[in-house]
Amino acid sequence: WVLGRQPSPQARALTNLFKGAEEEGLNPVDYDGPRWDGRLATIETGHASESELVRFDLAITISAMRYISDLNHGRVNPRTVHFDLEIDNANFDLSEFVRQELVGAENVDAMMRTVEPPFPAYRQTVGALKTYLKLASESGSELLPVPPKSVKPGDSYTGVPQLKRLLVLLSDLAAADAIAAPDLAYTGSLVTAVTRFQRRHGLEPNGIIGTHTFEDLNTPVSQRVLQLKLTLERWRWLPHGFERPPLVVNIPEFRLYAATEEYRPAFSMNVVVGRSFKHQTPVFATQLKSVIFRPYWNVSLAIQRDELVPELKKNPHYLRDHSYEVVDAQGTIVSEDSVSEDMERQLDSGKLVIRQRPGPDNSLGLVKFDMPNGYDIYMHGTPAVHLFSRPRRDFSHGCIRVENPVALAAWVLRDNPGWDTDRILGAMNGDQTFGVSLTKPIPVLILYGTAIVADDGEVDFFDDIYELDADLEKVLVKGYPYAADE
Repeated sequence: WVLGRQPSPQARALTNLFKGAEEEGLNPVDYDGPRWDGRLATIETGHASESELVRFDLAITISAMRYISDLNHGRVNPRTVHFDLEIDNANFDLSEFVRQELVGAENVDAMMRTVEPPFPAYRQTVGALKTYLKLASESGSELLPVPPKSVKPGDSYTGVPQLKRLLVLLSDLAAADAIAAPDLAYTGSLVTAVTRFQRRHGLEPNGIIGTHTFEDLNTPVSQRVLQLKLTLERWRWLPHGFERPPLVVNIPEFRLYAATEEYRPAFSMNVVVGRSFKHQTPVFATQLKSVIFRPYWNVSLAIQRDELVPELKKNPHYLRDHSYEVVDAQGTIVSEDSVSEDMERQLDSGKLVIRQRPGPDNSLGLVKFDMPNGYDIYMHGTPAVHLFSRPRRDFSHGCIRVENPVALAAWVLRDNPGWDTDRILGAMNGDQTFGVSLTKPIPVLILYGTAIVADDGEVDFFDDIYELDADLEKVLVKGYPYAADE
C-alpha cells in the first residue's frame, strides 16, 4: 500500500471507504475510520520512519480484510440471533482477493462491489440508507402534537405546519402542495400524503391520523436509518447465488415474493404469518419440493392438546361440525363424531391424533406447498381469506398462508409439463388428495426485514413484530467480535 514512501492510490481509495463505511450500513470505527486522516498526514510528509510505513501498510491490510469480510457475509453469525441460515463463504479466499484483485485495482470501489450481495434490492437499500442518513442530519427533534382524538380529513389540526415539513422531508408531500394551503386544515393533498405515508409504514391507508399513525410519524429518522442498516446486515447473510430463482417471504411485511433470474420480483402477494406471541414463524432457508392438492390437515400435538381437546369437551359434535376425524398411528379412522373419555386421554398423550378432511373448509385450503424443514412449517391456502385485507397479518400458528394459492402453484409448477391454471383449478376442486413433485426444487427463504426498498426507490418500513431487530441491534452495539450472549 506504499509506493515511493507515499500511500498508493488504492490505499487512499480504501481509507475513503473506511471513513464512509456508515453509508454501507457498517461502523467506520471497525476499520479505524477516525484515524486515517492522521495516519495519511504522517505518511504524506515524506519523513515517516520505516516502522511507521510498515504499521500503516499493516493497518490498511487488516482494515481492508475486515471490511471485505463484513461486506461479503456480514458481521454477525445469523445463528447467534435465532436465524437458521447457513453462511457459505468457503469459496471466498479473502487474502487472495486482497493480493490479486485489490492491491493493483484500477477502480477500488468497483472491485468492492464484486464481493457484496449481488441482489438489486441490496444496492437499492444502500441507496436508501444514504438518503436517510442525509434526512437524519436535516430533521429536527420536533414532535407532532398528539391531540386527544384522531385527526380526520376535514379537521383543523394545530400540528399541520410540522406535519407538512415532515412529509415534505420524507417525499410524501410535494413542496408546492405544502405552500399552497397555509392554514391548519387537514385536507386535500395533505390527506393524500398521509395516506401514502401510512401505506409505506404498513398501516391502514385511510388518511385518519390515529394512535399508530402518530407513533410512526413521530419515530425519529435515526430509527429508520437503523432499520435500513439492520436490513443490509441480513442481506449479507444470504447465499450470493441460487440454482433457481427463490421464493422469499418477508415476515414483518407479511408479503411473499417470487424472484426472476435477475433477482427482481416476478410477482408478490400478501401472506399471513405466525402470531408474535408463542407462534412466531422461524427464519430459515429450505427448498419447496412438491405441491399437495386437497390436503389433509394433520393437527399438531400442541394444537390438539391445548385447543381442540378443550373444544371437544365443551361440544360433543365438534369433530363433525368442523370436518375433523380421530385416527390412530396407522391412519385408521377411530371417530368422526363424539369422543369418549378414554379417547380424550389418548388425544392428550398423542396416541390418537386429529386431522381435518380435505375440502374448501380445510384450514390449509385446497393446496399445500411442501418444503421439508425441522420446524414443520409450510405454505398453504386458507378459507379465512378476509385476513389478507388486514394491515397486520400475524394470525397463524407459524405456517404461512398465501393469498393467491392458484398463482403460486402455477409459478411453482411452471416447469412441470401440463400444469397450467385450468389443471391446477381442476385438481383443487376435484375429489382426490395427491401430490405433484417439482421437476427441480425451488429455494425458499423465510426472512425478516423491517425496511424494504422497491425498484422505484420507495422505502417501506414495518414494525419489529418479533423484536428481532432489537436482538440484532444489541449484538451490533457491542462492537467486534460481534458475538451474541450465550
